[in-house]
Amino acid sequence: MSASYEELLEATIRHLESQKARGGRHVIVSSETLRTLSLPPTRENRAQNFSPETPKFAAPMPGPEPAELILAVAAKSQAPEAPQSSSAEKSAAFATLRERVLSCVKCAHLASSRKNVVFGVGNIDAQLMFVGEAPGADEDIQGEPFVGRAGELLTRIIQAMGLQRSDVYIANILKCRPDTPGQSSGNRKPTPDEMATCAPYLHEQIDLIRPRVIVGLGATAIEGLLGKTLGIMKLRGNWQVYRGTPLMPTFHPAYLLRNQAISEKRKVWEDMLAVMEKLEMPISEKQRNYFTKG
Repeated sequence: MSASYEELLEATIRHLESQKARGGRHVIVSSETLRTLSLPPTRENRAQNFSPETPKFAAPMPGPEPAELILAVAAKSQAPEAPQSSSAEKSAAFATLRERVLSCVKCAHLASSRKNVVFGVGNIDAQLMFVGEAPGADEDIQGEPFVGRAGELLTRIIQAMGLQRSDVYIANILKCRPDTPGQSSGNRKPTPDEMATCAPYLHEQIDLIRPRVIVGLGATAIEGLLGKTLGIMKLRGNWQVYRGTPLMPTFHPAYLLRNQAISEKRKVWEDMLAVMEKLEMPISEKQRNYFTKG
């Protein structure tokens, strides 16, 4: 299989995942297309090309590769947009999900040690969503994500973007604070089993909110969303895709509390500028120059 074929195949997969993320559950493909796709990859059926102007295969064209057929099908297979839920229906679905999460005891050790389930907070119609790792001690007490020192810094970052916490949605991979038996303070990283158990709740939140952009705060958040364990140093600042939604990995605010270097703050801010550009938000010259030397 050629490299170009694999690239186009990957593009097609991303396209179909994007349609699914937007609510599509069916692909519209003509009967002629289905028959052609079911045939062995002979020269004759490879020579058929899908015209962007018509819903059928056009007259045979000389010599396109199978990859061209794949892209053509993808271009015509946009599922119809799912009917938008009314505000009341969306709120009701969110309330139902919240009740399920608040009563969850799937991780018995976490359920027995938690003070509060930390469901998430913000605008359920938000275009921008922040996803962190897990609640800390302050979040466990208050039942809201990012309310400690790292949360205060995240709030300042959001405000520097020209937004308020009420404009975005903030959640975590884990809804319960990871237990720390024998420790009076400090946090620990969620285990893979804990993330696998709890992450579906977050995925449901994302499916209901349908943000235009997700910001993953730290390596654990990215691992929970994408299953990638490459490390935040490699992923940070490089766009990823979560089920069709652009995902920007960046450092967790707690990292910036430990490392106060202007260079590290600038890296996070460059990530936020990229997010703002993706959302087509206005960016002032002052914003562009935050955390630059001199």
